[in-house]
Amino acid sequence: MDDDAIVRMFQPLWADLRPEDTFVAKRPLLAHYTTVQTLEKILANNEIWLSNPLFMNDIEEVRFGVIQGNEMVLARQELVDACKTPERAQQFKNAFSHFFNKFANEHILDTYVFCLSDHPRDDNDGRLSMWRGYGANGNGVAIVFDTAQLTSLGSSPLIIAKVSYETNQARLAWLQNTMASFEALLAGANIPDEKLYLAAHTLFERIKMFALFSKHRGFIEEQEWRVVYLPDRDKEQKLHSMFHYWIGPRGVEPKLRFKVQPIPKFTADDLSLNKITDRIILGPSISSPLARVSMDRMLNILNQPELKSKLRISTIPFRAIG
Repeated sequence: MDDDAIVRMFQPLWADLRPEDTFVAKRPLLAHYTTVQTLEKILANNEIWLSNPLFMNDIEEVRFGVIQGNEMVLARQELVDACKTPERAQQFKNAFSHFFNKFANEHILDTYVFCLSDHPRDDNDGRLSMWRGYGANGNGVAIVFDTAQLTSLGSSPLIIAKVSYETNQARLAWLQNTMASFEALLAGANIPDEKLYLAAHTLFERIKMFALFSKHRGFIEEQEWRVVYLPDRDKEQKLHSMFHYWIGPRGVEPKLRFKVQPIPKFTADDLSLNKITDRIILGPSISSPLARVSMDRMLNILNQPELKSKLRISTIPFRAIG
């Protein structure tokens, strides 16, 4: 039994994902709400900055999924039974703990996330809750990307996927159901002792992806999609030269400053910021003719004049107070 055949045995663990809702079957417009200052940096450097989840509000979400999953693996008698002998069960747990520790102590340090919000094609105003939460309380901008302009390469360490929203209880139930499904598959397989690590790795990957792409139901109106960089998938270290830092209110934070330009064997040959930008919306608190003229000037100075035709002004009657 070869390695690929063993991994394919556990493909049903991904059955809860709706293919029609995933990239590339679905190619939505995705908006990134931010400050004008951040937009200036994006345009000046042709860079999109991905953040480390350890420095984001979402860190508890990631910890919840991965840590709860690890605890279940170590505690469930059903897993021991599925392994058929205590010795095989211990071997499996050791392998799973290895992958957990590798992620917790190494990979998470260079895992990076870029957060976006599903954006209707006929919407030139943006979502008020997003302006308040992420768009400088209406004084910022939303840069809207067209994912239809992205070329999907299976070898890419960047994953684009929709975030799911559930209560903590529902997420625990998902973990329990996934464990039960995995145990049934493992019990019915005849995996040699020396290949058990493949089953452990497959289970950990499923739990890790669940943790990275799930949030508490209280955030559901954000309609979030994420671009996530996974260092273990970057075998050729194509993006390592883009590892950088930012000095902010919490001190020095790691960043991945992704250059929006062609990368051989990684992106399309014509990748550019202009190509993937569908529109830029000025926030409702700065939606004036003067702001539009000033933004035009900024785009000219930053050598991005082709984006001027993509500027839109939000008409939401909202003005920030204070």
